[in-house]
Amino acid sequence: MDQSDKKNRTIGAVSFGLLGGWLGYYFSRSATTSNLYPIQVLIVSAIIGAVLGFFFVVPLIVHPVRRLRVKLENESSEKVAAATIGLILGLVAAALFSIPASFLPDPLGEVLPFLIALLLGYLGVYAGISKINWFRKFMPPRFFEQEESDEKITLVDSSAIIDGRIAEIVRTGFLQGKLVVPNFVLQEIQFIADSEDILKRQRGRRGLEVLRQLQKEFPAQVEIRDIAVENIRDVDGKLIALAKKINCPILTDDYNLNQVANLQGISILNINDLSNAVKSVILPGETLMIHVLQEGKEYNQGVGYIEDGTMVVVENGRLYIGQEISVMVTKIHQTAIGRMIFAKPETEMEQQPYEYTNIQYADEKKRTV
Repeated sequence: MDQSDKKNRTIGAVSFGLLGGWLGYYFSRSATTSNLYPIQVLIVSAIIGAVLGFFFVVPLIVHPVRRLRVKLENESSEKVAAATIGLILGLVAAALFSIPASFLPDPLGEVLPFLIALLLGYLGVYAGISKINWFRKFMPPRFFEQEESDEKITLVDSSAIIDGRIAEIVRTGFLQGKLVVPNFVLQEIQFIADSEDILKRQRGRRGLEVLRQLQKEFPAQVEIRDIAVENIRDVDGKLIALAKKINCPILTDDYNLNQVANLQGISILNINDLSNAVKSVILPGETLMIHVLQEGKEYNQGVGYIEDGTMVVVENGRLYIGQEISVMVTKIHQTAIGRMIFAKPETEMEQQPYEYTNIQYADEKKRTV
């Protein structure tokens, strides 16, 4: 039980306790055959009301209201406006029908008006949603689309937050509109931050720090929303379903999420694609200064990185681990995940033509002799 549910249960216990005490006192005073004192009935009914309020206010009132609020947040403004108008018209019609129904003999005279209000209210909401085009005829131009045109939403995946580059991208102003982090994405980052694995824990904590900094610097642009997506367990599936429902893009650098979302026609803002697009152009034949850090996967390879983080695989670079050397680019391999540069030490590239010339000269000398 979280803190909000504890608070709601306390409020429910107090409210239902007061209501139960008042109802018990009222009926005990009005009942002439009761042998109990009103104060006794008040105490007992107040206790019963407090117990019922503590145990049932959250599942029967708080959770349905919360789900309704989330559903209204996810719905378009035109549906909410049309449903509200339909509800008002339905309640007006219910009031007209309830007046003659109230003159019927009890219990019909007491119950029937309430049932009529529920039925016509529901029918009014249903008619309002299903007849949006009809309501548009009676509303000012662009009334329904006003909210959607003012706010552009981009859903943010946990991988984009943990990556950290999102902070610099937001600071540059390239991302327009509001960045929305659903609560289930935040829960995933918190789960990673609590992991027993040291590397995962560091990545999760970095993600939480990046999100905290973004909310501090851009409180109007970065928002965490309590959005429920039912019947889907995995976070990627929830993001895709939510993006499809509200018709908005997803900001991520997760390759698998990128592929699945593209198959379903969802727009993806991939941080890796943006990074590759703004990287400096490097062509085969150019020379670079590389600090060889470690061995590569293949035999005798060394691996280093340039300033933008691109990996450089140095052939015959194993001997230069821990050194900064000049290399010549031989090949560039571009993938959806990123870019890889293959190079050779410049000293070897210079020796090859020299060695070839000596061999050729020796062969020609033998022929002459």
